[in-house]
Amino acid sequence: MTQAFDAAAQQSLLETRAEAALELAGRLGADACEVGASVDQGVGISVREGDVETVELSRDQGIAVTVYVGSRKGSASSSDAGEASIRAVVEKALAIACHTGEDPASGLADAGLMARELPDLDVHHPWDLTTEQAIELALACEAAGRGMAGIRSSDGASLSSGEGVRVYANSHGFLGSQRGSRHSLSCMLIAEDEGGMQRDYDYTSARHPRDLMAPEAVGESAARRTLRRLGARRPATGRLPVLFDPTVAGGLVGHLMSAIAGGALYRQASFLCDRLGEPLFPEWFSLGEKPMERGAMASSPFDNDGVQTRDNVFVDRGRLASYMLSAYSARRLGLQTTGNAGGARNLRITAPLASREALLARMGRGVLVTELMGQGVNAVTGDYSRGAAGFWVEDGEIRHPVEEFTIAGNLEGMFKGLAGVGDDLDTRGSIHTGSWLVDEMMVAGG
Repeated sequence: MTQAFDAAAQQSLLETRAEAALELAGRLGADACEVGASVDQGVGISVREGDVETVELSRDQGIAVTVYVGSRKGSASSSDAGEASIRAVVEKALAIACHTGEDPASGLADAGLMARELPDLDVHHPWDLTTEQAIELALACEAAGRGMAGIRSSDGASLSSGEGVRVYANSHGFLGSQRGSRHSLSCMLIAEDEGGMQRDYDYTSARHPRDLMAPEAVGESAARRTLRRLGARRPATGRLPVLFDPTVAGGLVGHLMSAIAGGALYRQASFLCDRLGEPLFPEWFSLGEKPMERGAMASSPFDNDGVQTRDNVFVDRGRLASYMLSAYSARRLGLQTTGNAGGARNLRITAPLASREALLARMGRGVLVTELMGQGVNAVTGDYSRGAAGFWVEDGEIRHPVEEFTIAGNLEGMFKGLAGVGDDLDTRGSIHTGSWLVDEMMVAGG
């Protein structure tokens, strides 16, 4: 498929080069330094209407160096992690540091916070797959979807498989590295009736290839999702309950995490500034992260500052319990890092879960949203307005598909108005959640 990828050898090589960059930065006058290096290799296959469209074999590498001279910071990077580029990158970072302003918050995370527990988190599972086998799987996925009655054509199926190594080291003496893999298969199909054409897709994604759905199952699921959208119309306008399908409910979690991220907070660009300890969700709802969960999509024993990751609770029984902070953003806010340089890892919800049927019954009359469009979210005010598609619900039952409407509200009001979470968990990404039932939003249709 591609040239052999020896992850252990690549890991050792990157560690050696990271240490060389640290040593060189110290000799050239840096007071402190941190280095990130990575190498990734993979294959991407796309097919359409039974023909192969693209076969992409990739191999990417890079190194990034940040130096600190007093409270001045300079960063430089290169797509070449070879020995020859290390000196150029370090010298460039030092030159930049000479021209930057002083920033008392800059610098490495405290040495005492560096990760000491570096277990194997079971996230590296390469797929021994030839290019021909990858093409066969993508074609089988598409064929299964195209074979469903009512499907008009295909927008393609894609398979990707990759593995890589990342290394982080700093002048505290910390050196951490991790190997990882990620595989996915997706299919997008088109259906048509007298009312027009509809398009939808489905996908599977996992660290280990054995955890992927069968190609035929992905294609057939994509076909069912596409066919159910035929005959869509605009919904009535009014204030109605909205049920967010798990595939879009994760986005609401993402908006929350963006609002409690340190960068947004110290810039005063979040509607959740200075809100720690205040009620934000119903008392039955909690949200946290589990970065050391074995085999999960975002597991890591250390963050991008080298700080030991830990289980964090961001929402505790409805109250905002913690922000999401790196060493830098924590200093800007006068707080302590939460080990979240680079973001949250493996977000998990603790709440009483209800079936989809129970949530629909509780809704009574409203809309089930399965697709969102546009970027209408204001992080400063929390105002939320998105184009949507999904299904009309009447008497607790799905009646017909709907499209070309807008749902609007405010994130704080939506969080406080959370009426239920479903047991239909979507576990394909780093955010695991089921459906979210929000008690009331403005739905603007026909």
